[in-house]
Amino acid sequence: MRNRSSSSSSASPPRYTFCERLFAETITTVEPVIRKWDVQASVTIARISYLFRDSPVEAKQFLGCVDDLQRVMVFAVAHSSDSELLLVRAQTLMQIAMKRLQKEFYTILSGNRYFLDQETVSARSSRASSQSTVSDSEVAGISISDPSVADLKAIATCMIGAGYGKECAKVYNIIRKSVIDETLYHLGIEKFSSSQIQKMDWEILERKILNWQSGIRIAVRTLFLGERILCDEVFSASDHIRESCFAEISKDGAINLFGFLESAAKYKKTSIEKMFRYLDLYEAVSDLSPEIESIFSFDSTAAVKSQAATSVSKLGDAVRAMLSEFEAAIQKDSTKSPPSGAIHPLTRYVMNFLVFLADYSGTVSEIIADWLPSSQSPLPESYFSSPSSMNDDSGASTVSAKFAWLVLVLLCKLDSKARHYRDVPLSYVFLANNLNYVVSKVRSSNLSLVLGSDWISKQEVKVKQFIANYERLS
Repeated sequence: MRNRSSSSSSASPPRYTFCERLFAETITTVEPVIRKWDVQASVTIARISYLFRDSPVEAKQFLGCVDDLQRVMVFAVAHSSDSELLLVRAQTLMQIAMKRLQKEFYTILSGNRYFLDQETVSARSSRASSQSTVSDSEVAGISISDPSVADLKAIATCMIGAGYGKECAKVYNIIRKSVIDETLYHLGIEKFSSSQIQKMDWEILERKILNWQSGIRIAVRTLFLGERILCDEVFSASDHIRESCFAEISKDGAINLFGFLESAAKYKKTSIEKMFRYLDLYEAVSDLSPEIESIFSFDSTAAVKSQAATSVSKLGDAVRAMLSEFEAAIQKDSTKSPPSGAIHPLTRYVMNFLVFLADYSGTVSEIIADWLPSSQSPLPESYFSSPSSMNDDSGASTVSAKFAWLVLVLLCKLDSKARHYRDVPLSYVFLANNLNYVVSKVRSSNLSLVLGSDWISKQEVKVKQFIANYERLS
C-alpha cells in the first residue's frame, strides 16, 4: 500500500510540470507579437500605428495569440497551483493585448462613425421604399460584409472571450450613441419638453411636425434598424451585451422621437383644420408599428414601444376631440342663409372638409373603431343608418356611419336655416341646391366609397322631392 501510494504521489509532479511547460511555451510564443503592439511602446509602434488598418494579416495573428493565451491561462488555473509567476506574466500580456484591441476598436468605430451618412440615408431609403425585396441590411444602410464590421466583430468576440466585454461595450456605446443623436438632429428631430411645445405658436410647431414626418421613416427603417443590425453582428458572441448596448445607444433617442408625438397631441392651441396634420402623424407611426416592435424587441427597450403606443393613443384622442369639435361647430353655426337660395358657405366648408377627411378614411376607421356617435344629438335614427354598409360588422361600417352622421348634422342644420325663408318655395330651392352640392361632392371624391351608392341614390331622390315641392308651390 505504501509503495503504491508512493508511486501515485511521484506520478503527479510530471503532470503539473507539463502544464507549466505548456504555459511557458505559449507565453514565449505570443509575447513578441503582443508586445510589438503595446500601446505604451511608442518606438515599436511608430512605424505602423494601426494594426487592423495597416497589417490585417498580423491582426489575425494577434487575435490568435490572444485566444491561445486565454486558453492556456484557463487551463493553467484549472490544473496547476504552482504557476503564480507565469499567471502574472500572462495577465500582464493580456492587459497589453486588451488595451491594444480597445484602441483598435475605438479607431475603427471613430473612422466609420457614419456607416450611414446623410446622402446614403436618403438614397437607400428612397430605393428601399420602391423595392420590396431589399434586404434589412440594405435598408439600414449598413453592409454586414464591410471589412470594418468584420474587424469590429472579431475584436469584440476576442475581448468578450477574455472577460473584457464591458470595456469593449463602453467604447461602442459612447461612439454609436453620439451617432444616433447626431443623425436624429440632422433629420430635423429635436428634443423639446412638453411645456416648450405648449408655448410654441402653431406655425412653429407645424414646421417641427413636418420635420418629424420627413425624418421618421429614415429614423426607424434606416437609423435604428441599422444600429440594431450592427449591434447584433458586432456582439454576436454575447446576447446580454448586444441587448444592453443597443438599449444604451438607442433608448433615449427613440423615446424622444416618439415622445414628441404625445406632446404635440396635447397641444392646447389647436383647431379643427389642424386635424389633418395629426392624421398624418398617426398614419406615419402606425405604419411603422411592425418595425418598431421588431427593432425594439428586447425587454430593456420596452419603454420605447410603450412610448410609441402611448403617442398613437394620444393622437387618436386628439383626432376624436377635433371630430367632436367639428360636429359641434356645425350645430352652432349662426350665419344667415343666402337670400337667393344659393349654396350656403357652411355647406361648402363642411363638404370640402369631409372630402379631405375621406382620404384618411382607413385611419379614421382605426381611430373611431370603438367610438359611438354622440347620443346628445336629437337626429333621426333612420337617416343615420342609411349607408348600405351599416349592417356590416366592420371598420368600414363604423367610418361610413360617422361620415353619414356628420353629413346628417349638416343637413339638419340646413333644414333649420331653410325655415328662415319667408318665401316657402325659395326654401325648397335652398334645400335642393345645397343637397345637390352635397351629392356632387360625394360623387366626385372618396366619399362615394365611404358612403356608398345606396346613400347617394337616397339623397338624389330627396333632391328631386325638393324640386317637385318648389314647382308645386310656385
